[in-house]
Amino acid sequence: MATISGQKTVTTHGTAEQLHAGLVVNGAVMVKALAANTGLIYIGQVAGDVSSANGMPLAAGEAAIFSNVGNLAEIWVDAAVDGEGLAWLLLNT
Repeated sequence: MATISGQKTVTTHGTAEQLHAGLVVNGAVMVKALAANTGLIYIGQVAGDVSSANGMPLAAGEAAIFSNVGNLAEIWVDAAVDGEGLAWLLLNT
């Protein structure tokens, strides 16, 4: 089984971006805020509108698991600081 993983950095804080446009997976996905982050990362499924007001915050090194994701484009990411982000890993297929 091949490992499917990647990283996502947010270009401009305050502008939510898709975790990965168009990649459909079958299984759970773990996301983990990058260790070098100095601010919070916000994740959620509110299309284009994830922020500190409605996203789940992750501090550097913190992780969350989404079960049965499907399309990674449905997970949205924002950052408190430009250029910070998270890593993601498909846990099972």
